[in-house]
Amino acid sequence: MKTRNRKTMYVRIYRGLGLLLSLLLWTSTATAANWSIHYPRPINESDSRHEYPLTLLKLALSKTGVRYTLTPSERILLQGKAIRQLKENREINIVWVMTDMQREKELLPIRIPIHKGLIGWRVFLINQDFSAKFTNIREVRELTSLTALQGAEWPDTKILQSNGFNVLTVSDFPEAFNRLALKQGDFFPRAVSEVLGELNARSLDEDIVLESSLVVHYPAAMYFFVNRSNPTMARLIETGLRRALEDGSFDNIFVSHHREALLKVNVDERKVFHLENPLLPKETPLDDKALWFDPQLHTPESSVNKAQ
Repeated sequence: MKTRNRKTMYVRIYRGLGLLLSLLLWTSTATAANWSIHYPRPINESDSRHEYPLTLLKLALSKTGVRYTLTPSERILLQGKAIRQLKENREINIVWVMTDMQREKELLPIRIPIHKGLIGWRVFLINQDFSAKFTNIREVRELTSLTALQGAEWPDTKILQSNGFNVLTVSDFPEAFNRLALKQGDFFPRAVSEVLGELNARSLDEDIVLESSLVVHYPAAMYFFVNRSNPTMARLIETGLRRALEDGSFDNIFVSHHREALLKVNVDERKVFHLENPLLPKETPLDDKALWFDPQLHTPESSVNKAQ
């Protein structure tokens, strides 16, 4: 009996040493490598939507101590094309997009929502001539009778359609803004994390404004994705993000980057319509409250205080 117990103990020790050696080997290999990371080039260099993900990615990499270079692709890659190129392991080796079940089958997700789910809180860009249409909306069915603009390959399109919305699809952002300016759609739902940068764009038609009283919410996460053959890079980035969450630097960047939007948009003062997201994978870490934006906890005032 004693011999059997001793053998069991030795087996456990060997297994533990094996896991430790594997971890040390991975860490030393990842740290020694010079990581060349290629991401999709935006439509133009002034596209502010790339600023925050790149800042967070740099933070995560800095937490691991690796050497790296961050380089945009040689050509402009819109979202659908970027995902296809990453899947085929061509041109780029990372993207940041909203997750859905299909994307998690084709790509390898790093399941830490980089915008803390703020991507699922959607306010509306509208043509100012249509402002009266939104004044007395009290129920979601009144909103679904209007025409929303969304990208043909965006998960948001399917989410809105599954909730009864009438969606007019477009090929890219410029087309959406053009149609809005031409009054060919009633509203363009935009994430709180994105809308200010778009409103401040010089190319935006002056008739396009932010609707002042409504917001729709559905659980959604924007992740970093890599090719499924690249789990080492995924572990590297996840390790850095988790270290940033633990030491508070992740939240500091989140607050400092989104503070102006939270102050201007005032999510907690808007009429909220909660929607279902049938595309959300079951692996989404919804129970980890530290990963998600909450308008009751992340008010503009508390966000300002945390950032100081």
